[in-house]
Amino acid sequence: MRIYLTGFMTSGKSTIGPILANVLGLEYYDLDREIESEEQLTVVDIFEKHGEQYFREAESKILNKLAQKNKILISLGGGTITNDKNFEMMRSTGKIIYLKVSPATLYKRLKHKTDRPIFRDLVLGDHSEEDFLKRIKELLEKRREVYERADIIIDTEVTPLGQTVDRIAKKIKYIFHEKN
Repeated sequence: MRIYLTGFMTSGKSTIGPILANVLGLEYYDLDREIESEEQLTVVDIFEKHGEQYFREAESKILNKLAQKNKILISLGGGTITNDKNFEMMRSTGKIIYLKVSPATLYKRLKHKTDRPIFRDLVLGDHSEEDFLKRIKELLEKRREVYERADIIIDTEVTPLGQTVDRIAKKIKYIFHEKN
């Protein structure tokens, strides 16, 4: 059993992931933390020192290494799934779950975070809510098609954390039970 948790940054992957993994009896990995451990740099520092392309290559390499394990749940970075090779590998080795969140909620969660390279300039530059929402919507639109190809789509907008975890766990158990 391999579960890949995807969604936009701050959609709840790193919060829901370890709880869900525990409920399902799976080993948990946060892909960004694994990259930081391997590179001995934060994600922000990797982007600043080496650029996004370098980060994406490291991301793919570590994802492929983790995917060799069994009984795991991996919280992906927001853009991991947009790489076609990553997507195909995940699709063929496990199940993909998309945590869906509205642009307004994403804005509330991102507006003060300086650890997200794609939004760091907006936070540090004290840009308007409209600037943030425009970038969020543009990125969501670019990623929507691939996010929505997930095996399970869960709207995390209004459901409490515990209920969200329970809903996902039930769906996963059904999918894997049905398969066996």
